[in-house]
Amino acid sequence: MTNPTPPTAARDGSLSYAIFVLARAHRAHAATMLRAMNLHPGQELLLMQLFDRDEQTQSELLEGVGLDHSTVSKSLRRMQEAGLLTREPSTHDRRVLIVRLTDAGRALRTPITDMWRTLEEISVRELTPEQIEAFTTTAYTIEQSIKDHGHQP
Repeated sequence: MTNPTPPTAARDGSLSYAIFVLARAHRAHAATMLRAMNLHPGQELLLMQLFDRDEQTQSELLEGVGLDHSTVSKSLRRMQEAGLLTREPSTHDRRVLIVRLTDAGRALRTPITDMWRTLEEISVRELTPEQIEAFTTTAYTIEQSIKDHGHQP
């Protein structure tokens, strides 16, 4: 397999361009798989947070998935309209919304788990376990470096 030649403006950022190309391809394939479950990309991340701990506030979900407020709010509204979850004011603070899975939302746990397993199998089929471990470690190191840079004055 040959590496694609990045545009000339990205030649000094070959790793960053490779990350962009990879992320775009991975997200597109995931989106196709999610459409089969009538989900939009990102909604599965919210559901997975709720599978691990149901009855979270919108703020907790926002923190857990690392998406912006408007994206999470829009996704939760769509998911509520689809009958996957409910959002109700907290009993101790009416300004806080508590998000709970419905039976229909809980029923997506196995299909989402299967989807992520399949996506993983597709993604790593030509990699050794050592390459997978090295890539995963490197990816998280790059993520932390980017986050740390964002916190610098």
